[in-house]
Amino acid sequence: MKVALINTNRMQPPIAPIGLDYIASALQAAGHEVRLSDLCWEEDAETAIAGFFNGSEFGLVGMTLRNTDDCVYTSRQSFLAGFLDLVKAVRKNSAAPIVLGGVGFSTMAEQVLSPADVDYGVWGDGEFAMTALADGLERADKNLDIPNLILRANGAWKRNPPVMRSLQDLPPMLREFVDNRRYFQQGGQSGFETKRGCPGGCIYCADPVAKGKQVRVRPPSAVADEIEALVEQGIDCLHTCDGEFNIPEDHAMAVCREIIRRGLGEKIRWYAYCSPMPFSRELAAAMRRAGCAGIDFGADNGSETMLRRLGRSFGPGDILNVTRWSREEGMAVMLDLLLGAPGESRESITRTVELMKKADPDRVGVSLGVRVYPGTPLEEEVTGREDTGGLVGGRDPFDPLFFLEPGIEQGVFEWLHASIGDDRRFLFYDPSRPKQNYNYNDNQRLVDAIKKGHRGAYWDILRKL
Repeated sequence: MKVALINTNRMQPPIAPIGLDYIASALQAAGHEVRLSDLCWEEDAETAIAGFFNGSEFGLVGMTLRNTDDCVYTSRQSFLAGFLDLVKAVRKNSAAPIVLGGVGFSTMAEQVLSPADVDYGVWGDGEFAMTALADGLERADKNLDIPNLILRANGAWKRNPPVMRSLQDLPPMLREFVDNRRYFQQGGQSGFETKRGCPGGCIYCADPVAKGKQVRVRPPSAVADEIEALVEQGIDCLHTCDGEFNIPEDHAMAVCREIIRRGLGEKIRWYAYCSPMPFSRELAAAMRRAGCAGIDFGADNGSETMLRRLGRSFGPGDILNVTRWSREEGMAVMLDLLLGAPGESRESITRTVELMKKADPDRVGVSLGVRVYPGTPLEEEVTGREDTGGLVGGRDPFDPLFFLEPGIEQGVFEWLHASIGDDRRFLFYDPSRPKQNYNYNDNQRLVDAIKKGHRGAYWDILRKL
């Protein structure tokens, strides 16, 4: 079957659609013909869609939604209206069945599907479900009993039961369908994935909603093969796309050992998202030998009480340890904070700022206000109250829902600025202070820096400016 895949993400700096690259490889390995339309590079997306479908017939069209919104309390910019406009343009130009997917889509699938004139959705892994769907449509199967597929039944959307396939079943990911070199030149980095799913109990996190709670790891050899394929394309700066690279720690060590064994650590720089636990001094050393240049730790808070409320399994002492071990190995460190969750107080924020200064990382990212995703424990907690104080937005899927603890809301931006003082390590997104912009969406400073040759994680680029 001839399958069209469409990247709808037009954020700048551009982020390569790694999921579509993976799905295209899986479809091709199963014998399907794949064509990819990347709207990121198009000045007029709807005109590009019309040109892409002109004279071409497809049996299936897949569209990816990477982000539903910018996840920033102070801007609350939704991308859904623009995405649905692109869906309408595809429907206008093609009679083929349309299936929606992607990480953003999977966090709130039914809410996206309801206003969309499409035929199917895929929650979670796209490689297996899209291949099975293409196979079934090609055979004209009427019973599409495909795991992870969402389809219409009796006037409503019905989810088929999910199946978490082993990632060892994936074909080689040689990254041949997306113009990864162009993304590297204009986006400053390229992504790779070592695992999916997260068993963590973080009350706010959408990763278990979108990718499942069971960790499924890729063979270290497959990860290294993919990195080698990117290196051959002239790409030498990468970033993990895992929720947490170090969960589980033994797999992270195995990936590092394979990268080291092949000598790739001397050819690349890469960055990772990690949790402060589990994380050992030995892992820090292995990551550095494998070429890791920087780690973004999800620290969240510096208050023991707030860390427990957020569902985190580490404490302030662990944050100090991982920062010290990583910096001693020569890696840059970012500590990401998520302030304003239920129970937050000015005292807990003061403790957090003090701990960050004591930890002495290279950068501290401060997010104030928490995105409330459907299906998370946080949603159940804050929407199940009689008192809806602290909630902002959420009137419909186009209006992202956020929470900010009412007890700290009054004047908190000014107070937090005063607490941070002139410490330039803190990245804090306040629209009135654009040079401290922590919103990567349409960040012109980042775009300009990458044009001048800067490469790496965006927080690391910003700290060097």
